[in-house]
Amino acid sequence: MNTFDIILAGGGLANGLLAWRLRTHRPELRILLLEQGEALGGNHTWSFHDGDLDAAQRAWLAPFISAQWAGYDVVFPGYSRTLDSGYASIASADFARVIEPALGSALHLGVRIEEVTPTTVRLAGGEVLQARAVIDGRGMRASERLALGYQTFLGQEVRLHAPHGLARPVIMDAGVAQQGGYRFVYLLPFGPDRLLIEDTHYVDTAAWEPERLRANIAAYAAARGWHIAEVLREEHGSLPIVLAGDVDGYWNDLAGQPCTGLRAGLFHPTTGYSLPHAVRLAERIAQLPAFEAPALFAAIRQEAQTAWRGQRFFRLLNRMLFLAGEPENRWRVMQRFYTLPPGLVARFYAGRPTLADMARVLTGKPPVPVGAAVDAAMRVHPSQIHSRINRTIRTPA
Repeated sequence: MNTFDIILAGGGLANGLLAWRLRTHRPELRILLLEQGEALGGNHTWSFHDGDLDAAQRAWLAPFISAQWAGYDVVFPGYSRTLDSGYASIASADFARVIEPALGSALHLGVRIEEVTPTTVRLAGGEVLQARAVIDGRGMRASERLALGYQTFLGQEVRLHAPHGLARPVIMDAGVAQQGGYRFVYLLPFGPDRLLIEDTHYVDTAAWEPERLRANIAAYAAARGWHIAEVLREEHGSLPIVLAGDVDGYWNDLAGQPCTGLRAGLFHPTTGYSLPHAVRLAERIAQLPAFEAPALFAAIRQEAQTAWRGQRFFRLLNRMLFLAGEPENRWRVMQRFYTLPPGLVARFYAGRPTLADMARVLTGKPPVPVGAAVDAAMRVHPSQIHSRINRTIRTPA
């Protein structure tokens, strides 16, 4: 039986950054990272705002950065704005380029995992690997303890026949047909004629229609006068948007299994951004004095529950977004938000709004009916929200 200090199950963002941090700051540990794909990180793009991280954290992420910009734009039917706030993206190819050589033989690709326990991993074929702790980072775990909306998306990185003319990202262009939920197009200009065009929807279920989203991208590019010469790659996903939940019950159900990323609930509940949480957790774990499974589980649970308590305001906003108005009008909530001061917007993305920020977001003329907003605010138990969403699910137009 093979024995390690730490086995990381799944080679996504959180486990990849953790493996990198352990390799660079705790080289005495015998670690093993198992990934079922043929490359670390899969096929994704992860982004963050400068204000999401401190200077030291941005410094240790610097080798991974694929592109960065001094600001970004947002566009809505009645309003557009440029925010002078730094923004950066990491493509999974650059993520793998840095981490894979550093891990060397401590990375096994193309591995299928059959079962994970806090101290063992059983592989397809029956081989059992043992560790002081196994950390599960294989994505979101289904649970009735959480009431969720979803951010579903499909993105195509394309090369155009001519320059696109964008000077910076457009992180929300909501001036498009809404199609049964809050829909926007996300644009990352990686070169003069190369960019990521991503069609994104905030909807009630994780179901999605790839052909419709591809058609949306083609129509959007044509409307902008962009002629696609080549689709370089395609990515897609469905991120959880948390409306309410029983966090203690969720962690009790994990039964001592250390986990990271979406599985640990470590992501921004409104935007779905998970990189800042992954960075902070990697730093915390690398500083631990003990790496037995119970100690790791306790440390990660505390990190996640502390984050959960600090995110109550975001879950309230999510309920208002998903439950208080017609799906086709969800963009009005976001349009109003982006009229607020830039410092407030930056603190919102960083997950650190002040009490004054919260009051500012909630006061003024509401973009949803007041009675519906109050009803949404009062629905704090998952069962209340599950029943409401099940009654109102719509088919996209």
